[in-house]
Amino acid sequence: MPEFKEHDLRYALVNEVHTRPFEQLLPPVRVSHIAMLHDEAGAIQDHRYVAALCQSHGLPAPSEGATHYSADFGAFRLKWELHSEFSTYTFFRGGRYTDPFAKPAISRVPEDWLAGLPGELLVAINLAVESRDAPERGIGELGEFLVADSLAGSRMAGGNAVAWTDFRLHEDGFSRILVRDVELRSRQAGRLVQRLLEIETYRIMALLAMPLAREAGAEISEAAGELSEVTERLPMVAGLEDEKTMLDRLTGLAARLERLASRNTYRFSAAAAYYALVETRIGELREERIEGLQTIREFMDRRMAPAMRTCQTMAARQERLAERIARTTSLLRTRVDLAMEAQNRDLLRSMDRRAKLQLRLQKTVEGLSVAAISYYLVGLVGYAAKGIKAAGLALPVELVTGLSIPIVILVVWSALQRVRRRLARDDDAATP
Repeated sequence: MPEFKEHDLRYALVNEVHTRPFEQLLPPVRVSHIAMLHDEAGAIQDHRYVAALCQSHGLPAPSEGATHYSADFGAFRLKWELHSEFSTYTFFRGGRYTDPFAKPAISRVPEDWLAGLPGELLVAINLAVESRDAPERGIGELGEFLVADSLAGSRMAGGNAVAWTDFRLHEDGFSRILVRDVELRSRQAGRLVQRLLEIETYRIMALLAMPLAREAGAEISEAAGELSEVTERLPMVAGLEDEKTMLDRLTGLAARLERLASRNTYRFSAAAAYYALVETRIGELREERIEGLQTIREFMDRRMAPAMRTCQTMAARQERLAERIARTTSLLRTRVDLAMEAQNRDLLRSMDRRAKLQLRLQKTVEGLSVAAISYYLVGLVGYAAKGIKAAGLALPVELVTGLSIPIVILVVWSALQRVRRRLARDDDAATP
């Protein structure tokens, strides 16, 4: 066998599908299942808490970083699982019983340990699996343990089991599920119990989004109304000040919706994921109808599906409103930009007119400058001619002065033109 360079995660990835194995159950058995909602530090607290229980019973604690653990504590068996938002503690107790819910498995667990469980209780279920040799119960007899008005049940696992539940909390604060073994194998019984517990757990986790959906509905409607008002007034807005006011309102709306989305988006997405798990687990039950009873799927379709559609609708409304705000803001920004461009155009035209006036004034000043400089230079030429004549040289002063006028003007004008061209070249070179 050749030696390969193995990926660090190879064994972890292969073994991932074998984590959280199903329990092997031999009816009759009673099961108590609780789910505790925890925060980010919950993983560490739960691990330590389970380790403390193991230490008190002389059992090995779960390994560091473990997300599930199962052990027999004598009076009960514990299965602990750590999830992203919650932890589940499932307690098993074997042995025959008369009343399936009189002395549940959790009654064997130390009360002081249960009282200190980290997190907040969200799900609590008592489940009983009756053995195949126990007397069969008619639907009328189930009213002793379950509420008849909301009773649901079906044959499951290819007809190898029958299960009933009412999806209600009873006097002890626990919901109830009653299962009758028809011809279950031990692993099959463990899978069935696990799926029934997961259906109820994921159902409650999915419904966590409902209060947020109700609150979000009012806020989204209010924001949508304000957006409609802004959109209707948009064509009537005149002037940059009004446009700035409208833009401020839209920015405030966008900020409100962003806060709403940051609070709700994760919960709505989690609800959709949990609901998908509920649907999957119900499909795995392979339900067969019992005459006169609604199946678990029918109960979910009638009671839970509308709640999930409400959450999906709120999530979709939230996204559409965000898109509408973005479009309206873009439209208003475009309008503001066009108004600013018009102002800039008018400003440039005004600057162009001023530049032309300055150019005309400059040319006028240049003409005056040529005349003034020429006047002084001609005067100097006249003084020079007079000085030469006074020195004894016969020189016609008036003639020399008169002839120097055009020459001086031409020289002065040429000098100014050279200076202007040099300044223009320097300005062109400095412009990037």
